[in-house]
Amino acid sequence: MANKTNQFMRNIGVQVVIAMFVGAIVGFLMGEDASIFAPLGTIFIHLIKMLVIPLVLVSIISGAASLGDSPSAGKIGIGTFGFFILTSGAAVSLALVMGNLFKPGQGIDFTAHSSGKLMTVTEEHGALPGVMDTFIGMIPTNVFESLTGGNILQILVFSIFFGIALTKVKGDGAKPILNVLNTIVDAFVWMINCVMIIAPIGVFGLMADSVGTFGFDALEVVFKLFAVFVVAILLFGFVFFPLLVQLFSRVSAKQFISAMKKPQVMALSTASSMATLPVNMETCEQELKVSKATASFVLPLGATINMSGNAIYYGLVAMFFAQMYGIDLSLTAYAAIVFTSTLGAIGQAGVPGPSFLVVAVLLAAGIPIDGLPLLFALDRIFDMIRTSLNITGDAACALIMDKYTQDKTA
Repeated sequence: MANKTNQFMRNIGVQVVIAMFVGAIVGFLMGEDASIFAPLGTIFIHLIKMLVIPLVLVSIISGAASLGDSPSAGKIGIGTFGFFILTSGAAVSLALVMGNLFKPGQGIDFTAHSSGKLMTVTEEHGALPGVMDTFIGMIPTNVFESLTGGNILQILVFSIFFGIALTKVKGDGAKPILNVLNTIVDAFVWMINCVMIIAPIGVFGLMADSVGTFGFDALEVVFKLFAVFVVAILLFGFVFFPLLVQLFSRVSAKQFISAMKKPQVMALSTASSMATLPVNMETCEQELKVSKATASFVLPLGATINMSGNAIYYGLVAMFFAQMYGIDLSLTAYAAIVFTSTLGAIGQAGVPGPSFLVVAVLLAAGIPIDGLPLLFALDRIFDMIRTSLNITGDAACALIMDKYTQDKTA
């Protein structure tokens, strides 16, 4: 019994959960003074970010090269993009249904809770590039500049292109490069495991600072929105995605839910898909037995463009403010919310911070944006929860695409 207890307490996931609760309590008790612990979280996030960009570059090249040998490589890429778009569309549709059902915005008055400290939101914050501008912006003119600037989409485009190019090299000329890339990936995994040792300390700092800065008072104003949001996230994360995994992969829903606890806890604590990427890759490869090639291709891609949790948030916030202002949304407005929420997430960085894409969603549906600053003050809490769903969708996609790859190559 003692051995089992020791093993349980040594589990990094358990330590992170404990650190979250302790950090929240300390933040609640100390208030804004808890910001003294903020550097602990900042150091942890910086260490993760230090490793993520080169890891994405190397793993995507390696994954694309491995998939490039398969005749189904193109279909895997299309299937991955299709999965992300369809599930994000389903997510925002669920949000609109639940928003209409539970009406979280009825009877809410924000005027009593306005604060001059909150950031001003303007229409410029919701400006989205056109479709052609988005595609052009994905192509790097200088890949080294993209790496130093952390432009994940441009890095993805170059990595996929270069990885496929390696498969077209005649003879065995590319094999030494692929061996080096795989060795580098293994080295990064070792470094990440070292960083994860201090994860509980970093998570404690993040939670203490977050709760101490914003507290729970502001949450009272939008409690119904928060409650509906959490229910929608739980439905999508513990029913919809596991059902897809059960039906279209070789892994059972129960096994999937059990294995995803560790990356979900990491996503919940860091509010960053990119920071959770190494843990998600490790879980998919070691516990869910996803091939390294598929995991290296799908998961970094998903951490950048798969935002089903965000889609739920955007849809519910749109319903919330429409109901608060007494606006009856037309079918055109609903279509605008679904379209903007689904496609607008592409190119959004997988890092924590106020999400201005929700401004674009509201503007597209003709909904006022005056009340948004209060939600931005609470963005850390919402972001933690929706990020957990985002990375769950990434893993589900990797499992399904891996089965598809194996079926085609068998």
